[in-house]
Amino acid sequence: MANPVALLHERLSAAIITALGPELAGADPVLRRSAQPQFGDFQANAAMALGKRFGRPPREIAQAIVDALDAGDICSKVEVAGPGFVNLTLRDDVLGGVVEALLEDERLGVPVAPSPMTVVIDYSHPNVAKEMHVGHLRSTIIGDALVRALEFLGHTVVRHNHIGDWGTPFGMLIEHLRDLGEEKTAETLSVGDLDGFYKAARVKFDDDPDFADRARQRVVTLQSGDEETLRMWRILVAESTRYFNAVYDRLGVTLTDDDIVGESFYNPWLDEVARELEANGLARVDDGALCAFPEGFVGRDGDPLPLIVRKSDGGYGYQATDLAAVRYRVRDVGANLLLYVVDAGQAQHHLPMVFAVARDAGWLGDSRPQLVPFGLVLGDDGKRFKSRSGDSVKLSDLLDEAVERAVAKVAEARVEVPADERAALARSVGIGALKYADLSNDRVKDYVFDWDRMLAFEGNTGPYLQYAHARVRSIFRRAEGVGGAGAAGGGAGAVVVREDAERALVLQLLAFSDAVDGVAEHLQPHRLCTYLFELAQAFTSFYESCPVLRADDEATRASRLALCEATARTLRSGLGLLGIDAPDRM
Repeated sequence: MANPVALLHERLSAAIITALGPELAGADPVLRRSAQPQFGDFQANAAMALGKRFGRPPREIAQAIVDALDAGDICSKVEVAGPGFVNLTLRDDVLGGVVEALLEDERLGVPVAPSPMTVVIDYSHPNVAKEMHVGHLRSTIIGDALVRALEFLGHTVVRHNHIGDWGTPFGMLIEHLRDLGEEKTAETLSVGDLDGFYKAARVKFDDDPDFADRARQRVVTLQSGDEETLRMWRILVAESTRYFNAVYDRLGVTLTDDDIVGESFYNPWLDEVARELEANGLARVDDGALCAFPEGFVGRDGDPLPLIVRKSDGGYGYQATDLAAVRYRVRDVGANLLLYVVDAGQAQHHLPMVFAVARDAGWLGDSRPQLVPFGLVLGDDGKRFKSRSGDSVKLSDLLDEAVERAVAKVAEARVEVPADERAALARSVGIGALKYADLSNDRVKDYVFDWDRMLAFEGNTGPYLQYAHARVRSIFRRAEGVGGAGAAGGGAGAVVVREDAERALVLQLLAFSDAVDGVAEHLQPHRLCTYLFELAQAFTSFYESCPVLRADDEATRASRLALCEATARTLRSGLGLLGIDAPDRM
């Protein structure tokens, strides 16, 4: 059957036109889930605003809407309440039909977007010859969750992993590679000691004038396209990429080599970008550098802030690369929406200036760039999360610890998983806990990193939701043991909704589509996390008050097994959109 909420929205909109006139075509009925069962299943609150508009009591407007509403095939009760709310209660058979429809729909009631877009999403972006650290965790998994949700809704999503693979530091890195030897370099980088390699190069650059001179000259030969220099540069990129992929594989994200579009990719267009901006009067030479001064960006002294397009030495920096990236993503990729998953610090000035210059240059057209900023990961001292030595926490070390702690947690919980499967389960639980702890927080806010909380099997955590899914699946294993209708998990026969806990569970299942849409519309994965936690809670209440395997009759048993099946599928699908495993046994 059609989504009853969508039908209600349509019928209420028609009733508003009938009651108040055709000029109200397209008016929002303000349909919301009721906060309390005594107020029905849904409330339409449009009468409050319409009362002010027409100078009539909202309750009178609400009654006129109800009198014009044709919803008897959807609702068992429609009534005006309070100062002008319209309370709507869905029919029991409609709710039963919802579950049957969900079980027949592999998308679980989530429609594809009516106007699909091409979306380029810029996320993760580690630096060549540098370790990925905890800061990359947020960009990588937030970006991955948004990619999954947008693709599920039917948008064409183009991943751009804008890695740092060009610029001044590569002079010293390549010279250090030459000194160390290619074989030793490959060995060092292959074991993941990227930080050690980088720091050694930095020390030599700072302490050895001859090395520093060679490094500066190497930058020139690199940027001029010297083939031998490029060959050594490719070694650094290849070994670093191998390390990045190992981290992505462990983290369970969808980035691949094909998604790498690093800074070096845009080199062929940098001169062209500079010439075009200068020719259009959008950039001028200032103190030897070619700069753009987008309107509205000023420093503390009130002077216009420059965006350096070309440096005084003739080289280009990340500002020019980011300008070229915007131009390429719109002109060549055809993006309607450009998303940048970056820490809040980057979101304050640099990228908004890039967008302003790109807009002034006409490169954006109707395309829209949008920042997706995120806050910091904090330690228990309220400061930026660091290792005990005071260094940035390596992401690989964080993943190791997550799995190690999960191994202990799984052993402590005495899970019903065979011993040979426990290692895989611990990986799913540990990595899932780490990702969920991040995604369940509003991304724009800082959050405190807490192992005990994130690995807990109760509360709004990844392990709790994984356990909730496994718990539902265990019902079907027991059902197969006793046989009878619905034992295979299909929920044979009609679904009948009689109890309050059944109703609450179905209403929560019905809200899955809104939760997924909310992630895409607001670019906030925590909305889906909150939904899944509330679904798990609704299932617990249902399971505690409505016997499933010991139901009074086979028809009720089959109906409730259908509710269990719909819940399990929704939990699995929702966790999958977050990039988190949903084990069948825990």
